[in-house]
Amino acid sequence: MTAMKDSVPFECHRVSRAQWSQRIAALYVSGARLLTLWATDQRDHGGGDLLRSAFLQPEGIVILELELPDGAAPYPRIDELFPAAARLQRAVHDLSGPVPDGGDCRPWLRHGAWSDGESPLRRDFCGGTPDRAPYPFVRVRGEGVHEIAVGPVHAGTIEPGHFRFSLVGEKVLRLEQRLGYAHKGIERRFTELDAVDARRLAARIAGDSTTAFAWAFCMAEESIRGLYAPPRALFLRALLLERERIANHLGDLGALGNDAGFGVGLAQFMRLKEDLLRANAGVFGARYPMEALITGGVAVDITPADVTLLQQQGHVLTDETRRLRAIYDEHAGMQDRFMGSGTVSEALARRLGMSGPAARASGIARDLRTDLPLPPYDSLAVHCASADSGDVAARVKVRFDELAESLRLCDELLDRLPSGAVCTTPAAAMPAGFGVGLIEGWRGPVFIALETAADGSIRRCHPHDPSWHNWPALEHAIVGDIVADFPLINKSFNLCYSGVDL
Repeated sequence: MTAMKDSVPFECHRVSRAQWSQRIAALYVSGARLLTLWATDQRDHGGGDLLRSAFLQPEGIVILELELPDGAAPYPRIDELFPAAARLQRAVHDLSGPVPDGGDCRPWLRHGAWSDGESPLRRDFCGGTPDRAPYPFVRVRGEGVHEIAVGPVHAGTIEPGHFRFSLVGEKVLRLEQRLGYAHKGIERRFTELDAVDARRLAARIAGDSTTAFAWAFCMAEESIRGLYAPPRALFLRALLLERERIANHLGDLGALGNDAGFGVGLAQFMRLKEDLLRANAGVFGARYPMEALITGGVAVDITPADVTLLQQQGHVLTDETRRLRAIYDEHAGMQDRFMGSGTVSEALARRLGMSGPAARASGIARDLRTDLPLPPYDSLAVHCASADSGDVAARVKVRFDELAESLRLCDELLDRLPSGAVCTTPAAAMPAGFGVGLIEGWRGPVFIALETAADGSIRRCHPHDPSWHNWPALEHAIVGDIVADFPLINKSFNLCYSGVDL
């Protein structure tokens, strides 16, 4: 495998149609996890489309490449072995054109702005023909069955998403999601930017995961350039990533308390989150430091006074979240709402390929910081939090455990912060190449594949948010619960709308 000490090892294999199916079957048997699926328009190089699938193994990433000439037959589907591929296959068809040989053929990201047969990621796409055909939801029929349609516009400030509940009384028989209402054309936009602006765009894919996406992009670009970030820069990147994890877990724990009828929890956790974001603004220049990571390192450095301030804040957060956890654990009303709600078994979680905290709450103790640790995580002895009940209570427990571990990691990162430079200046010219980045963000693994041309331009950039793998699990988690519990169960996953609708 291609390996740099700061980057995740990966290897690419160009395969035939028969080998595509054989290799994917072998990867399934070996226990590999599907990361993502995407296609690249190669017609300007005399080809058709190049379909790529990425899988995570213990030693690194395996990428299979299948050439699809224009007019080729549908490619062998992979969702029968990896169910998470079902929506990815639909997205590939909507955006790039290739069609699988079966499975769900309904549009996923195509909401009428362009028609079937038009592909926004094709290089000759110049605007689509509106197609307002209604979306065929799956209907559940039977005596007493009725539907509740929620969204895509919701109360509050969450992003758009439609949830179609089929119920008997209040009991949920089926949930079907419809996402993709705010398609932004981000993957196309990457090909119109230079590397600097592309990295800035990556940091803005999902505002609550800015460090994870920026680091993944930098890792992919640095692997193409053969560039290493200095040790101090890697420690500062990890510090920013853990503070991002802390901020989101604080917000989620407060919101979960609120949805369970404990408004004081929301007030207290949001107060702590606000303190953290203000410290970010003071030390790193922004509440959400979207400009902090740059190719070759970081754009910000911290002083000894900043180290003291951040450590003192960490100690306060540790004490206060420990007290709040005791309240949550002893609050009978909240525990009654949390326990047994929105359960996802370990078997189902493995079948769906779940990742991140939601998977760890269902007994799948996977975390890139421990499974495939890159500097500086290889020297930090990260503890992987997990639980086994798979319900809201388990997802709350995992968040508390990860919050405590991230606070410990921040303290250690600050204690051991190396001296020296914070950036290695890259050469002006970007070479042609292909690189990947993979970071354990607060929702799970964030992946970016980057392909550059000989003139330094970006031929293709494919970002992948871990929510792709967990949205389908939410459809299963609510079955058998009452519809009034959906806000709580939904919040316990807190999946990204924007990250799966680029």
